Amino acid sequence: MSELMGNLRRTKMCGEFTLSDVGSEATVMGWVQRRRNLGSLIFVDLRDKTGIVQIVFDDTTESELFKKAQGVRSEYVLAVKGKVRERESKTDKIKTGAIEILASEMRILAEADVTPFEINDEVSVNDSLRLKYRYLDLRRPSLQRNLFIRNEITKAARRYFDRNGFTEIETPMLGKSTPEGARDYLVPSRVHPGEFYALPQSPQLYKQLLMIAGFDRYYQIARCFRDEDLRANRQPEFTQIDVEMSFVEEPEDVMYPIEGLIKDIFSSAIGLDLGEGHFRKMTYREAMENYGSDKPDTRFGLKIVDCSDVFKNSAFKVFTDALAIEIGPIRGSVRAINAKGLADKFSRKDLDAVVEYAKTLGAKGLCWCSWQKGNPPKSSFAKFITEEEIEKLKAVTGYEEGDALFIAADKDYVVFNTLGGIRLMLAGKFGLVNKDEYDVLWITEFPMFEWSEEENRFMAVHHPFTAPMDEDLDKVETEPDKARAKAYDLVINGQEAGGGSIRIHSRDIQRKMFKILGFSEQDIQSKFGFFVDAFNYGAPPHGGLAFGLDRLTMLLAKDDSIRDVIAFPKVQNASCLMCEAPSRVEEKQLCELSIKIDEKEA
Repeated sequence: MSELMGNLRRTKMCGEFTLSDVGSEATVMGWVQRRRNLGSLIFVDLRDKTGIVQIVFDDTTESELFKKAQGVRSEYVLAVKGKVRERESKTDKIKTGAIEILASEMRILAEADVTPFEINDEVSVNDSLRLKYRYLDLRRPSLQRNLFIRNEITKAARRYFDRNGFTEIETPMLGKSTPEGARDYLVPSRVHPGEFYALPQSPQLYKQLLMIAGFDRYYQIARCFRDEDLRANRQPEFTQIDVEMSFVEEPEDVMYPIEGLIKDIFSSAIGLDLGEGHFRKMTYREAMENYGSDKPDTRFGLKIVDCSDVFKNSAFKVFTDALAIEIGPIRGSVRAINAKGLADKFSRKDLDAVVEYAKTLGAKGLCWCSWQKGNPPKSSFAKFITEEEIEKLKAVTGYEEGDALFIAADKDYVVFNTLGGIRLMLAGKFGLVNKDEYDVLWITEFPMFEWSEEENRFMAVHHPFTAPMDEDLDKVETEPDKARAKAYDLVINGQEAGGGSIRIHSRDIQRKMFKILGFSEQDIQSKFGFFVDAFNYGAPPHGGLAFGLDRLTMLLAKDDSIRDVIAFPKVQNASCLMCEAPSRVEEKQLCELSIKIDEKEA
């Protein structure tokens, strides 16, 4: 559709012209990427969201127009009319590299000051400056491409859900605070002085209530909020592709239909066919024991090996102390990673650096063995290890000349986190990952509960509404550390893309769950009363999951920063550098909300 702009109508977007347009009259509009003055010729690269087209101003055609073109600067907004012609010097660097437009008319729609940074992908710019002028940063092709991919993902999702009988339903932004996960963002109520709404951390309770209400299959592209300490790839506000289904009782009842969604998204957004058949499945226990993570990147090896039996009678106190750990259900172990064939790449300084990195992951230390080719093997704990233990270690880990071993000993969760982190660090350092490959798999059979040393009690691994596996129902009360959940995460390239579970639909089991987690009847009623009351009126078996749209976009765009796939992201302290939010408000507004600021000294 053409657009009226005075007496000029845009005939095509800048990046849409081909050799088939040669000889035609065209009108284009966009921003000046670059201007080159060659004396009798001026070349202007005009840019819009589709790409760049070269405009030619010839001094022999129209002197007034040529003079006007001499005043054009970068980021001016132009409307240009002219004839499409074939370029003498073609280029494959831009889509329109075979043609150019000889200008016959031009209007400057808006002038522009010198921008604080160049608008191109090659320029290295401080993140703070980019985010302060985000509207300029968003003109860069790479960021626009990311947001176009994001758009394709949501379009593909809506098409898939529509074909498969899902109903899109919006759930409230203003709800009740149920602070059991991250901190809520609270919104004061003017008409209920002293009372607060909470912005949703997820639509969890509402979507389960929609199943009780009989909608059968729900989805929503949902905005969510969590007031938590930020990490590199987290934001205080984020978007979920949220799903819930009725009359499903096993994880596969949700997982298998969702595989179709993911395949459609990959195909539509980046043109990648994920093939036939179901995605690979791996249990939580397998993932932790082999990769030290419940979101394993299996595009490379470096598996973790349990060496506890090798050192059960060791003279090395570090190992025996770890193996003696018994804190509630928490146990200790000794485990290793064999960096196969990489020993020659580690100097003593490099080995010490790995040990220091292990400490940042929560380890008290790290042991190593290195056997460089043509040299005798070395070890950081050589005086504590026997020949028999060395032979056993070789048998268990495959340790041989050319290898480097890294060994951690502590509580299991510390060992897993340490070796899992070292595994990723080694893969990055030595380029072990094929970044053009997509590794998609399900992680299943998560534990229902995890022991909190800080609170000295069990806590839900996912949330209190996740159903236990049928065969573990009796363990929920008697052996909660051994009970497994009907929970599942989809992992893509070592990142959790989404996760969910089959929900509890029995009111008796739901109350039992609350009891195990330490909720009193009063707690249940005050925090979840409206929710548990609904179970008195017939709840179907149901389950669902949610995908992080931001993270999914980041993975498909092959970008390393979640900020680059969000139009207007926040920084580490949850502030917006562009609009300077959060900010102070007028005293009048505070009075209307019955709020008084406690001005404490810093």
